[in-house]
Amino acid sequence: MRRLAAILALAAAMLLVAACSTLDGAAALLGRDISFTAPQLQAQLDRKFPRDYKKLGGLVSFSLLNPRLSLPGGGRLKLDFDLGIGAMGNASRNPSGHFALESGLRFDPGTRGLHLDNPEIVSVDVPALGGVMNDSARAALNSWLLDYAREEPVYRLDDSTFGRIASRRIERVNIDSGLITLQLD
Repeated sequence: MRRLAAILALAAAMLLVAACSTLDGAAALLGRDISFTAPQLQAQLDRKFPRDYKKLGGLVSFSLLNPRLSLPGGGRLKLDFDLGIGAMGNASRNPSGHFALESGLRFDPGTRGLHLDNPEIVSVDVPALGGVMNDSARAALNSWLLDYAREEPVYRLDDSTFGRIASRRIERVNIDSGLITLQLD
């Protein structure tokens, strides 16, 4: 009977190891990784937007609307926004264009969040400006992007998740297709 139990335990362990065909899978089973999905990040973004911004002393204002996050893989996420442009301090909540950015992510323990890392604007379409952005609108958008990446997390960890990593170091943040993984030491 003991021998049968030992064989069954060994078989179960072998199946478990086979199910984790990569070290990343084994790390997740051992509690060394924390993963997030696109819908988790999207839910927090939906609560933060729309947002209005004034630049150039209030001469130019814009609203960022309807954020859409995707995790195509390749180490970067994609974030699309509708863009409302206003003037003379009047922000517009009506979409008058669209822009998209791609970015890596970094963890900031000060905000307990995942922040954009080296974000790049990959496309801008503003029909009211002839389909492209003028210099002042581009400057306002780039200024916002730098401030946002520095100050605002895309995703803030809850107390329970932060407690799991409080005494550990995050080795890196991986962005794979549909999944963000914090690899802990």
